[in-house]
Amino acid sequence: MIHLLIYSLVAGIVAALLVVPLHRPVLAKEKESHSSSIRIISLISATVLITLAISLCYYMTNLDQHWSSLWVLLLVAAILGAVLDGGMYRKAKGIVALLSIFAGIYILSAPLWNADTKYKVVEMDQQVEIEAFDETKTPASVPPKFARNKMKKAFGQVPNTSYYDLGHLQIQKVKDDYVYIAPVEFSGFFKWWNGKTTPGYFRMSATNSADNPKFVASEMTYTETSYFNKQVDRHMRLKYPELIFYGDVQLEIDDNGNPHYIRSYGKFITARNGFDVKGIVMTDPMTGAVEKFALKDIPDYIDGAVSPEAVSLQNSYFGKYIHGFWNSIVGKKDVKLPSDEGTEANVSPIFDENGHMYYFTDFTSPKEGVDSMLGYALTDGRTGKATYYTGDLEESYMDSQGALQIIEKKFIEKKWSGEMPVLYNFYGEASWLTPVLDSNGFLQNYFIVSAANPEISVFGNSPNDALKLYKTALQRGGSSVDGSSEATEAKAAVTVKRVYKERAGDFTLVSVKSTDGRNFIVSSETIPEAVYIQEGDKLSITYIETGELFLPVKELANMSLTE
Repeated sequence: MIHLLIYSLVAGIVAALLVVPLHRPVLAKEKESHSSSIRIISLISATVLITLAISLCYYMTNLDQHWSSLWVLLLVAAILGAVLDGGMYRKAKGIVALLSIFAGIYILSAPLWNADTKYKVVEMDQQVEIEAFDETKTPASVPPKFARNKMKKAFGQVPNTSYYDLGHLQIQKVKDDYVYIAPVEFSGFFKWWNGKTTPGYFRMSATNSADNPKFVASEMTYTETSYFNKQVDRHMRLKYPELIFYGDVQLEIDDNGNPHYIRSYGKFITARNGFDVKGIVMTDPMTGAVEKFALKDIPDYIDGAVSPEAVSLQNSYFGKYIHGFWNSIVGKKDVKLPSDEGTEANVSPIFDENGHMYYFTDFTSPKEGVDSMLGYALTDGRTGKATYYTGDLEESYMDSQGALQIIEKKFIEKKWSGEMPVLYNFYGEASWLTPVLDSNGFLQNYFIVSAANPEISVFGNSPNDALKLYKTALQRGGSSVDGSSEATEAKAAVTVKRVYKERAGDFTLVSVKSTDGRNFIVSSETIPEAVYIQEGDKLSITYIETGELFLPVKELANMSLTE
């Protein structure tokens, strides 16, 4: 707070000296002492008024207190001073006004000439395809809208319920669990005045839609909906007045269940334009203790150090400015637009098999009516480093909007819709996994559709149920199935009790039930001689122990054919 007052006072003194006329003939033809008194009183009065106005403005807006943010004030004050004053003072203030105009032109025109710099700052590594998903794992695919609905219905767990509302939803990993976190926030000024602190936050599984939200008691004084110096983003600003913040504050939970508010900070790319993330500021919501961390030093339990707003901004730089600013407006050569289907600031947080969080975004063509995906990006939530995946260039991938349109047509009578489409590599096939919600926001099923072959699609009650059906659908569609799970290989000698053969495009899908009760599935695409299997045959097989009802066969030898 002291920094804000000093900053405002210095700015107020400078602005007052510019605005108040200092040339004696302009004031009045009176005694010298009287003229000096008028001048001093005018300067003091102008300084006080301008200082109060600046303090109030910066306090209310939480704007950074960097000198470059004062250029508009200096411009207005210098122009007024040049008009009101005379003599050498008019010339001096005219020069200040001219310099302020140049500063304004420099700042306002920055987007026209710094596009190349923006692109270089966010330029991504490029690869073809992401690694295949481990089908024995469960993706964090509970949609936030559904999780939020369940938390609202569980709001009765909160003490003095009428004082509070549900805050912003945030996904993260706590220990080995993927969970949604949402703080309890004040519902208005008088509720804050009477309550002073919020009672805690809600927690719910991000992988199990059947999980019920649990309220965790943890008092918080500094929150998003507190007022005055207790508002957490203002509290951060007062501690670090010159830092450049971008994005909203987010609640992160450590492994002991203690809440922490974080916010990304960085620097302008040029002038006061663009943003390059450098670290986080973290606040203890109970004590108000504030710490600053560079990205390389952030605590291990922080998943989203880079705000989704910052990632969305970086995606726009990468997609638009590949050949500069004017190309993004006129020619649009190689321009690609990031999707707006993400769950947080147009991006969707996802986790890899190691529990590391990334922000997913797909890119599409700027041409209207085109739903072909040009590529997709994954941005590391802790470092901000991003990788752009082109996909198989010999195939045309459907974008996230196209996947949502398929779901809408599939369930048009029920008026169900998709939310949070994310592209995965399932069995070597680029595929969209999308939760399907009814009109009330309740989860109905999970829909998987091939990005390259939209006619191949399935839905199931859970992501893993849908994955099992999807494997069969791919085999029926003639696609090769490349499993990627960490499940171990196993060998077995079995006798065929039943066999079922089904034509799947150019190949045959063979399902085998052994006398010991186990089921196996194999395609003639991978093992052509599987078409000769019949009841009573003795088989020596190598299969993947995935835990599924039908275990995928990797190698097979029909011993009955060699007898």
